[in-house]
Amino acid sequence: MTIFSDNRIIENVYDDIGYEDITTNSLIPENKWAQAEILCKEDGILAGMDVAHYIINEFGLNISSTYLDGEEIHKGDVILEFEGKAQDILMVERSILNYLMHLSGIATLVKNTCDRVKEVNPNVRVACTRKTTPGLQKLEKKAVEIGGGDTHRFKLDDCVLIKDNHIQVVGGVIEAIELAKENVSFTKKIEIEVESEEDAVRASMFGADIVMLDNMKPEEITSVLNTLTERRLREEVIIEVSGGINPENILNYAELDVDVISSGFITNSAKSLDLSLNIM
Repeated sequence: MTIFSDNRIIENVYDDIGYEDITTNSLIPENKWAQAEILCKEDGILAGMDVAHYIINEFGLNISSTYLDGEEIHKGDVILEFEGKAQDILMVERSILNYLMHLSGIATLVKNTCDRVKEVNPNVRVACTRKTTPGLQKLEKKAVEIGGGDTHRFKLDDCVLIKDNHIQVVGGVIEAIELAKENVSFTKKIEIEVESEEDAVRASMFGADIVMLDNMKPEEITSVLNTLTERRLREEVIIEVSGGINPENILNYAELDVDVISSGFITNSAKSLDLSLNIM
């Protein structure tokens, strides 16, 4: 189990509790002891267990058995057992489940998506974007990694990513790349988002490490790839495709000779995995 610490998680739990859990405190004696289990109700990939452990430890509860992040879980599996004061278990029940269900849902969707893509193109990476839930970016990207996807940038300081609005302000693709190469450390890769074949060629010629073909149809991407190959530029850059990619059309992009497919749907459209907590 990874050592995990994030005070914001605990703050969120206490924010959910408020001043007290008036239902539990009005019904359950303070010294009442209980055992609890978290039951899996559908197949998936487990993620968020380090967060669950963190919350459980914060409230002085004792874990007796546990699965680990990244494990395949199946309907009927008891993925976590713990015990302690019944009041404390009931107070944190929903917070634990919310994190586990949400993050496991992302990991499961990513795993299923990666498996589908790899059957078509074993060399392409499936990556998430920064389309994440505010406050949960780190956790959601970790869930992507657990599911076998690429995390892309965790933060803005990971690499240069020149987008359309940057280009609009600066004045052009070449100008943007030259400024980045001049002002950013050599240790950082430079990625640029382009929307035309002409800009893809310019970006490849003037030193971009990664060229993101944004909102292009598969046939347009094929034309770009052919042109880059003809000009002996294809091997000089990583080609990422993004924009409008979803579960229904992702395999159309996987069939192409691209390096990375990135899409926001794997983080912002994942269905929570069905889990429940039972008092034993």
